[in-house]
Amino acid sequence: MCLAIPGQIKSIESPIGDVSRMAKVSFDGILKEASLELVPEAKEGDFVLVHVGIAISVVDKDEAQKTFDYLKQIGELDDLQH
Repeated sequence: MCLAIPGQIKSIESPIGDVSRMAKVSFDGILKEASLELVPEAKEGDFVLVHVGIAISVVDKDEAQKTFDYLKQIGELDDLQH
């Protein structure tokens, strides 16, 4: 099963001008990089769903928190630390 994880955008970089946007996304304090190619409207502070390193949608904070809490309960967040 594939799973998208909610995280908050902490910073955005454009390593290739305005062609490519990458973000540092925090997943409960764990920072990972994610592409913003599919969510051009995303900005710093937004919450996004990330699947295999690609942000696939912008979500509101409450929805992100509910999903994150559920993932913690079922123990699915351990893989983020590796």
